[in-house]
Amino acid sequence: MKEEILKTAQILLVEDNEGDILLTLEAFEEGKFKTKVSVARNGREALDFLYKRAAFIDAQKPDLILLDINIPIFNGHEILEEIKKENTLKKIPVIILSTSSNEKDIERAYNNHCNSYIKKPLEMEEFINAVLKIEEFWLQLTTLAK
Repeated sequence: MKEEILKTAQILLVEDNEGDILLTLEAFEEGKFKTKVSVARNGREALDFLYKRAAFIDAQKPDLILLDINIPIFNGHEILEEIKKENTLKKIPVIILSTSSNEKDIERAYNNHCNSYIKKPLEMEEFINAVLKIEEFWLQLTTLAK
């Protein structure tokens, strides 16, 4: 039997679609791992959260980032580039969770060192299952850097 981990995983969800936010939160509530999900609804909020600015001064460094590409102010590619060039952030796994299946988006994301690119399932049950698989792999199976 696997030893129970008591630490709460800190997750930053960068998403502007309220339906996808609710589904993601619901999936993590159903999951096996204790999580605290913070939501940034645009690129500026994401950077403010990561750099502990403005309303996010007390934000905890996330263990995992779920990042949509098509978000306002700064898009997901710009956020990913910023994360991966910053020494204090670049070890955080960034999972692109996007409706885009455009090859240029996928290639650009991997060129900028995303850890995984997942096309958002359109069906609610499939979406929740995808998030649960992310949780299982990244929070239960994988050992993350501190």
